[in-house]
Parts: sequence; C-alpha cells; structure tokens
Amino acid sequence: MKKGKKFSGIIPPIVTPFDESGNIDRTIFRREVRHLISCGVHGLSPGGSTGEGAALTDEELAELIGIIREENTEGLPIVAGVIRTSTQAAVKTALAAKAAGANALMVTPVFYNVLVPDEKGNYSFYEAIAEAADLPVIIYNVVPQNEITPDAFSRLLNIPNVIGIKQSVGGIMAFYDMVLTNGDRGMIYSATDEMLYSTFDLGADGAISAILSLFPKLCVKMWNLAKDGDNAKARHIQDAIYPVWKAVRGPQFPARMKAALKILGRDCGFSRSPMSEVTESQVAQMKLLLENIRDE
Repeated sequence: MKKGKKFSGIIPPIVTPFDESGNIDRTIFRREVRHLISCGVHGLSPGGSTGEGAALTDEELAELIGIIREENTEGLPIVAGVIRTSTQAAVKTALAAKAAGANALMVTPVFYNVLVPDEKGNYSFYEAIAEAADLPVIIYNVVPQNEITPDAFSRLLNIPNVIGIKQSVGGIMAFYDMVLTNGDRGMIYSATDEMLYSTFDLGADGAISAILSLFPKLCVKMWNLAKDGDNAKARHIQDAIYPVWKAVRGPQFPARMKAALKILGRDCGFSRSPMSEVTESQVAQMKLLLENIRDE
C-alpha cells in the first residue's frame, strides 16, 4: 500500500530572506508565504536547500514554520527541511520543527564527506528521526557522496514513518529508477527542475523543487495539465522555463535564486554568509531569459 498520499502536488521550497547583516527578514518571508499560497500551491517547505536550511538554527526554523502557520489559512501541509550532520542534531531539529507545527519532515542524508555512513548507518539515522519526531519523513536524496539507491530506499520504506523520497541527485534516469522500483509503496517527488513535466509524465507524485518558487502559478498549471493528460500544453511550459533553470542553477544556488526572484519583482534580500552576491554578468544573463516569461 502506498504511503503519504496527502502530501502530493506542487510543494515549493521557500527562500529564507536575510538582511545584509545575516538576520532573517521576517516581513519579506511572510510576503513570500502569502504569495505562494495565493498561487494555489499544494504545500510549503521551509528550511530546505533553497531556504538555506543548513545555515538556520533550530530556533530560526521554528520561527519560519510559525510564520507559515499564521498565514496558512488554507491548511496546506508544511514540510520542514532537516539538514544536519549527525543523528543527534537531526533529531533535535526534527523535534523543534514538530513543536513549531510542521506536518512532515524532509530529511537530507549526512553530507559532510568524512561523516558519511554506510547503508546501515543511514537506516539508523532515518529510523531514529522518524521514531523520535513521529511525523511523516521524506528522504531528500540530494547528496552525491551519500546517495540513497532504489534498493536502499525500498528498505527505508520499512520504517513506518518514512513515506517517500525527493529525488534530486542523478537526474531523470535516477528519478525513473525510483518510480519503477518503489512507486507502488512510497511517494516519489521530483526535484529535477529542468524536466518537471517529464517527471510528472513518468509518475511523480509531486514536486519539491526550487523552480516552483520562481514560477508557482506556471508549475501548478503544468501539474494540472499533466494530470488531465494535456501533454502538449504541459510540455510547452517545461520548454519555456528550461533555459531559465540552466542560468539559475550552479554554485551559490540560493543567492542565484534570490537574484532571479528580484528580477521577477520579488526582492528576497540577501543570502547568509559565506555566500556572496551574484555577479553582474550572471544577473544580466538571467534578465535576458526572464524578461519574456510571465508566471500566469
């Protein structure tokens, strides 16, 4: 039986706006939450990679979740990011997110090279978090040096609260492998930003990917078109946003996202140190690609 069906559709990861001193700009964050909700998304995900979750304290993550709850009159699920380098720290963050009102957790495997565990260690890591928090857990498969294979994910689905995987590393082939091997048991979320429609067509249960925050209306529309079988129109949206993603992805990714959002008229402040600002040439390239795209 498939787990976690209520956590489906378009779930954008929210950027975390900072001021020049590295403090969270709560006013801008609240505005972003309101905007995404107004676009008809199906959930919200604070504290992921896009939201610089690894740079947030537990208290800051909890505060962001609290702001979402205040604005979330639609009752959308809140999927909180947990990005830590030890089981103890991850459990602590998970408990803080739960206490703040998160409905599910999106947990990144340990990513620091010398601390990467074997498969047994990964199982213990997710088991401890799932049992301690007693919330649905989505594995965020984004770490190349600690990739969760389809076979490993199949075993992790034996943990009662593990409901799915956000497939990022490995591109569309890795995504399809997950669908074929585990799509009947767990939720498979796409984070293949440049090929979202294609992953919808291959059986994605939804998406938790950065480009959803750039173009929430278009991505909701693409999801609905794909579900309705209107493949040509859905593919047309993918074709339009594909070049943008090629310009946005890369080093200092959250800073690039904020530069793109500013071009779109949604200034989301700065990224937290040690990230620096995007270069003028990168901004110019993004402007050329974004000037003819409307999120509608």
